[in-house]
Amino acid sequence: MAKDFDLYERELWAGRASAYERGFARLTRYMVGPLLDAAGVADGSRFLDVGTGPGFVSREATRRGADVSAMDADPDMAETARRNVPGLDAHVAILPDVPFGDGEFDAVAGNFVINHVGAPDRALAQLRRVLRPGGRLALSCWVMPGSGALAIVREAIEEAGVPWPDDIPEPPFMEYGEAVAFRRLVAEAGFTDVAVEEVTWEHVADAEDWWETGALSRVGTNGVIVGRQDAGTVARIKDAYDRIISAYAVGDGKVALPAHALLASGVH
Repeated sequence: MAKDFDLYERELWAGRASAYERGFARLTRYMVGPLLDAAGVADGSRFLDVGTGPGFVSREATRRGADVSAMDADPDMAETARRNVPGLDAHVAILPDVPFGDGEFDAVAGNFVINHVGAPDRALAQLRRVLRPGGRLALSCWVMPGSGALAIVREAIEEAGVPWPDDIPEPPFMEYGEAVAFRRLVAEAGFTDVAVEEVTWEHVADAEDWWETGALSRVGTNGVIVGRQDAGTVARIKDAYDRIISAYAVGDGKVALPAHALLASGVH
């Protein structure tokens, strides 16, 4: 029987901050600038970074001159963000809990966090609550089902014949990972001037590093599934991975992996 999604997420990310920072978080960095632009973050903005992870969004917002607060569900992630952004006001809080007052922020943004909560509608209601009237929201999420960089290890798992475990829940956000549904979700939370755009880019990485951080370090569900297998099955998955990722080779062991995301914005 599948676990409660939010409980699963807490177990999934516990102790993974360092591995995430070294690997998968680098893929998400491309969206930091567009996210902050969509939220209107500038010098003097009172800004909340939701699901800060290693603090990449907070660091750029600070560089822009914003007054930044941050939150993350995982204590190690919040501590990593504080290390990367000295003096950062980083809180440990699990969406939909947002430990700030009504109308406290000019802008709120979350880089690939809304897809990690069990009740996205409740989370959006709370993010709207802490925005001042006229304040801006910006959220990124992956186009679902995942493709390109997001899906290579999953494709290898499937090619090796490993079934999806019964106890791992499907993300509730699967139904919102396309532009029309994502826009409707944000609009139904009460935001106006809602816009959703698809953003694509190529992430250049070392093929072996991507295997290490995406499969062996137990970051994300794919890593959890690989970590449960015996040595022979892991070897089969790795063989499939090597075949799949070779299509993206650009030389010297590097691969250029396509990434597909959605960027939503709206006004309180």
